[in-house]
Amino acid sequence: MSPKSSQSVPKLVPDCLLAKSVDGPWKGAYSLVGHTANVVRAVTTLVDVLGDRLMTQFDLGCDLAYVRSTARLAAYIHDWGKANHHFQGVVRQKMVGASPQQNPLNYPQLLRHEVVSILLAWEFRDWLQQSDGDFLVALAAAGGHHLKLGGEQGKATDDVGNIRTGTGDDRLFLYPLHRDFKSLLEFGISELGLPKNIKLARTLESEWVLSNIKTRRYELYRQAFRDWEPNIVLNAVIKSLLVAGDSIGSAISNTDLNLEHWIVESIKKGLTEVDLDRVIDVRLEGKTLRDFQKSIGEIPSRVGLVRAGCGTGKTVGAYNWAKRHAIGRKLFFCYPTTGTSTEGFIDYVQDEVESVLMHSRAAIDLASTGEEREAGDNTENEATLKLQSFEAWESQVIVCTVDTVLGLMQCNRRPMYCFPAIANAAFIFDEVHCYDKVLFGALLRFLATVKAPTLLMSASFLPWQLRAIERAIGERLIEGKSLIAGPRELEDLRRYRFHESQEPDWERVENELKSGGKVLWVCNQVDTATDVYDRALDRGLNAVLYHSRFCYRDRVQHHRRVVAAFKEDCREPVLAICTQVAEMSLDLSATLLVSQVAEPAALIQRLGRLNRRYCGYALDAVFYDDPKIHPYDQETKMRGWALIRDCPGEVSQGDLARWLEQESKEIEPEKQFVLLDGEWRTYSASVREADVTVTALLEQHQATWGNLPRNKLGEYTVPLLSGETVIQWERYRGYPIAPVKEWEYTAERGARKR
Repeated sequence: MSPKSSQSVPKLVPDCLLAKSVDGPWKGAYSLVGHTANVVRAVTTLVDVLGDRLMTQFDLGCDLAYVRSTARLAAYIHDWGKANHHFQGVVRQKMVGASPQQNPLNYPQLLRHEVVSILLAWEFRDWLQQSDGDFLVALAAAGGHHLKLGGEQGKATDDVGNIRTGTGDDRLFLYPLHRDFKSLLEFGISELGLPKNIKLARTLESEWVLSNIKTRRYELYRQAFRDWEPNIVLNAVIKSLLVAGDSIGSAISNTDLNLEHWIVESIKKGLTEVDLDRVIDVRLEGKTLRDFQKSIGEIPSRVGLVRAGCGTGKTVGAYNWAKRHAIGRKLFFCYPTTGTSTEGFIDYVQDEVESVLMHSRAAIDLASTGEEREAGDNTENEATLKLQSFEAWESQVIVCTVDTVLGLMQCNRRPMYCFPAIANAAFIFDEVHCYDKVLFGALLRFLATVKAPTLLMSASFLPWQLRAIERAIGERLIEGKSLIAGPRELEDLRRYRFHESQEPDWERVENELKSGGKVLWVCNQVDTATDVYDRALDRGLNAVLYHSRFCYRDRVQHHRRVVAAFKEDCREPVLAICTQVAEMSLDLSATLLVSQVAEPAALIQRLGRLNRRYCGYALDAVFYDDPKIHPYDQETKMRGWALIRDCPGEVSQGDLARWLEQESKEIEPEKQFVLLDGEWRTYSASVREADVTVTALLEQHQATWGNLPRNKLGEYTVPLLSGETVIQWERYRGYPIAPVKEWEYTAERGARKR
């Protein structure tokens, strides 16, 4: 289907080629030449300040000068395509006082500007190839700097830029003879050392009609990209540098900051031994490090592993490891969930070092504890992600969800914006046993590609996982040196007694509460948890409900309520009814666990919340069946029953870890990732297995969220089951709106399908 051409957009004759809308006092950085100069300066400074770290952290297969030249060339050409009448019309739409002739475009551009950039640069290839850098790597990076090249909805295509239908125009007017574009060419001569004699592949036309654009796209793909075999690591690094450099080059134009000085001071800001001692000492509260924690700090190898269960003090040990491996670097401490990230941030580093909590809901989590952070809001829009990423550039410790780092392998926005911090960091990945096959595959590719100090921590490492990690890092893991086991005196404590029940054992729960106990009840589905909660209220029990299907602002409150109810200084007995959210994000110690049967790894996680602060003897865990087929099939539930039945008597964390290591099946991790395997393509894909939920707004709350700015919408989003009707739902700022006729909601119980 070709674009509508019933009316032609007037050809603009702009006095200045803009790179962005002028929404305040005029600055030269708003112009195409000024913005290009800023981005070239930014990537140049990034390469210079990272310098040796880039060369040691990545196996680039070339010298630093070649990296520098390639990055500068990519930055130089990345926005050439803004020199067309569609883009210039768009940026003039918001200009105060602009006449209709100055802002004629009221519909999408025919072609994204970054695609026009590489098509235009291809016309100048004979000239640009005389740069000291890699022209094709620079070209691919320029085309993908908005992460929309060669892929849609996480799937690769061979399409070098979609031609948009319904634009109202079927041609592009380019401005190669405009004085600003001539200045851009002169910039290349003076700043990049390109020859004064500019050669073109052919006569450059100022007007590109639809057929001409299609021919150029195909030619670029066939002659440049189809059979291209790039240096994959160099290609990945240049793409990441350009995305990060463009983000700061754009943002700095609205400030009076000195670009180079800010980048140098931010990226060089690493940890000191004094910083880490402060984090450790506050947590120890006058105690000394255990031998186990000392041994973590003595790991000599680049990649170390800690295999230890809950309550062993491995997090303090990890910060002790950082004293050996993260001095002069930034430290990324990566957790599987937003909840565990928030707890790790508040409990360890919030007030001790320059740190930032990075995940999509960080602002709401911190606000709920009385800590406001203006720079972090709660949506995944591009401006917000950039602001949060600049906090990472400036911080010493970044506590985050694992996606913030491993999402780099799939060209996710946040890690691409954070790349300068990632390139100068050490890494700790916690709860590795919870990773699915995509996330674990991303971890393996990260370990093989980024030669940074890295610590992996988990309650258990399966034999096939250890072999895969060894292959990724190219060396053996040695027990007691690079692989540290948890302290036997803690791992072998008899914490649990298992019981099977045909039905939920309410009598046992009520007796436990009467004796002042704290009961954790974990269900496999939200609806089941809600039903149990209603039955508990009918029995007059002090119950709290926590699951994932709350609006985020309510979910944070439920999370805090559960954690507070289990604090040692809270004497009131309580029954907390939860779903799988309890498995990782709740730091609590129950006196009785009631759980539906689930996969073995999930059961072990749930047991980590029972007798977590060891009371001196084993406590009861009661398991009962789940008749539903989701989320666990019958075979998976049978494996859960096998774990329970194979562990009679009093059971330790060590018993559970050994059972899991012997019985678990090998899973084939994901091996293909966009950043390294996409060649010329740069687009975002998921770093986790496909989810069955969709993040939505509720029509029921429209009177509230309909008046909110974009950066506040996330407070009212809720994950709902993705059914067949979702595609028919209306949308608001990218979020589907769940209709009242399908979903009802209360702040007490959350969302429930009608």
